[in-house]
Amino acid sequence: MVVEESVLILAPPEKVWKTFTDLSCWEDWNTVLEDVSARDHNIEKGGTFRCSIRPFFFPVRFQPVIEEVIPREKIVWTGSKYGISSRHEFIFENDESGVLLVSRETFSGSAVETVPALFPEKKIRELTRLFLKDLKEAAESV
Repeated sequence: MVVEESVLILAPPEKVWKTFTDLSCWEDWNTVLEDVSARDHNIEKGGTFRCSIRPFFFPVRFQPVIEEVIPREKIVWTGSKYGISSRHEFIFENDESGVLLVSRETFSGSAVETVPALFPEKKIRELTRLFLKDLKEAAESV
């Protein structure tokens, strides 16, 4: 399953990048991922961070590994939990009015394929849209 969403953020690329990569401020704007923590508070290649997501009533904790970072262009992190593997790409494209941010998350594993009701695409897409909306609002704020 692939979930792809995008948002146009009307802010300078540097501000969008800093808002996204500074994990120490995620609790100020991010309503999707909770309890975000990292040793150095930044998204850097080879690093990890801890967080939880609440797709239903109970939180699911996970620890993504940051596989790729191309400043102001791309971030990729991967993770796995409960037989589900994911690869999440964030692509930052400069636009004349700001930054087009594309989120593309690919899920695989037995749970995704055999019990789709436990892993509904509609809910994942909703959380992705909310994350992008939160980031947009934070980066566009004065």
